[in-house]
Amino acid sequence: MHQRARVTAADIARLAGVGRAAVSNWRKRYDNFPVPVGGTAASPQFDLEQVEEWLAGQGKAPSVADEDRLWRNLLTAAADSAGALAAAGEHLLGRRALPYDFLRPELDDLAKVHGPEATFDELWYRYAALPAQRSVATPDDLADLMAKVAGAAGGSVFDPACGNGGMLRAAARSGAAHLFGQDNDSTLTRLADLWLALNGKSGEIRTGDSLRADAFAGLAVDVVLSNLPFGQTNWGHEELSHAPWEFGLPPRTEPELAWAQHAIAHLRPGGLAVLLMPPSVAGRRAGRRIRANMLRRGALRAVIAMPPGAAPPHAVPLHLWILQKANRATAEVLLLDTTDYELDEAYRCIAETVTALLSSGDRSERVEAHTVPVLDLLDEEVDLSPGRRHLGDADEADVGPRLADASRRLKKSSERIPGLLTDLVDGSVEAGASPVTVGDLLRSGSLQILGPVRGGEGERAEGVTLTVQDLTAGRPASGTADNRLTPRMVLQPGDVVLSVSERRLVARVNTESGPLLGRHLWLLRPDPQALDSWFLAGHLRTTVNERLAGSLLGTSRFDVRRIQLPRAALGEQRRQGEVFRRLNELNETIREATTLSADITRLTADGLASGRLRPI
Repeated sequence: MHQRARVTAADIARLAGVGRAAVSNWRKRYDNFPVPVGGTAASPQFDLEQVEEWLAGQGKAPSVADEDRLWRNLLTAAADSAGALAAAGEHLLGRRALPYDFLRPELDDLAKVHGPEATFDELWYRYAALPAQRSVATPDDLADLMAKVAGAAGGSVFDPACGNGGMLRAAARSGAAHLFGQDNDSTLTRLADLWLALNGKSGEIRTGDSLRADAFAGLAVDVVLSNLPFGQTNWGHEELSHAPWEFGLPPRTEPELAWAQHAIAHLRPGGLAVLLMPPSVAGRRAGRRIRANMLRRGALRAVIAMPPGAAPPHAVPLHLWILQKANRATAEVLLLDTTDYELDEAYRCIAETVTALLSSGDRSERVEAHTVPVLDLLDEEVDLSPGRRHLGDADEADVGPRLADASRRLKKSSERIPGLLTDLVDGSVEAGASPVTVGDLLRSGSLQILGPVRGGEGERAEGVTLTVQDLTAGRPASGTADNRLTPRMVLQPGDVVLSVSERRLVARVNTESGPLLGRHLWLLRPDPQALDSWFLAGHLRTTVNERLAGSLLGTSRFDVRRIQLPRAALGEQRRQGEVFRRLNELNETIREATTLSADITRLTADGLASGRLRPI
């Protein structure tokens, strides 16, 4: 007899859309709450079916999706989460039958409805949402940024430390044609290989130590993307001491510089490597000779300091290194510091600045403001830390006029804020009726759900695209539709666009005609005679809905059907919608003021440091 699926208190909280404290209170208040069937006193486990029955009896939760139930059953049956996912993938691919006989009908039924690829993706997203995975994996939005700035679309991509293939999946989303990866963890390469096969991607995954036993010797690709192993003490210094290191044998204490050289060795001439690095690599004294050689030969194009929280370890402001298989030396290097930015704003800034740096046209003011002559860096330390000030002729002469303009705009923005806060809501009313789910609205015809858009083989899109970065930054559509979009969807006024990240749900009412829906975005199209757009967008972002979507928050897919809205007549919806519209305007105004405030601080500091400004 097989073991029934179990859930923790945290799982129950996600199912019910409440906090863990509420589940703890239920256990104390209700004598009929299911008793633990396993786990420990500190982390008890409960029978999923018993929990579902209890929640249904109390009217506290929607039904569990078939994908969630299957995943929970797989976790219970398998020894570990990676093994559960791999077993399902091999069954879907036809390599080996699922070893858990009682779960085969569930898996086969899902595959018949959604297809093997989509079914595996659904299980993968649940695997990626596990706390153990989120604590070590590169977040999708960061991996997508790295693939974008590297220009992976249409090219070949290699990750020498691929793990379960997160970077390669980002490269595929960006339109890469061929994917190659290696890692010494056979459990993870098994998953990466299954994903590659089920999605029909060209390429290969191999197992082994990339430095000691390069399984792709001789491979030259357009792009190398990698979240490199940090702080390895046994990376092969002795065994590789006679290897042909292009920039010199790395000291034993500089494993990251060994990986960086390995990445460059796999690039074709002109190819780019975008690598995630610990910040200490930019300034450690032991690595200064290799950093100097990279600068002299034009291999190092940029070092970018990101805000804390971009990727594990979240407390560390990690760096992005952009390296190139150079044909000639470069005179300048980009040193960009975004550590004081919000993540979304930092990613937008990085994408725009690096794109301008690598383009053949005129460079932007931001690039000019953050490039440093190579000769200025070739001192005794060769410190490439973006936070270190490298003052000189690059200081901008127009700092005074720019400071005055930013101050004027900040004053104008601040004057709008009080009017947006007047008479928004009345806090004296009682709680309303029971909620309705997005799934209910979908079934009633009040709402269509479209997306998410992905890269594919459809017709080449033309026009302007609304991107994830546009949505999170609160700006108009700015993306160039230079990638194939599947499906191709034109936004209409009143559409609600939705994205999900590991930080929050982001929803916005579209007011433009004609932009294309970008990749990884959902489109919710309400019937204006039944559902108000601003009402829908506002209630999508409540704390309860973030918890309901939380079982998959931080991945590129989530169960939007579980999201709840209050039941309200159209007139009441429009009144609430106007409140949300004004709050949206307030948020945009404050966002603009925050950006201007940061600009004023930086301009003032630059002006005082260069002597172009003085206190009054």
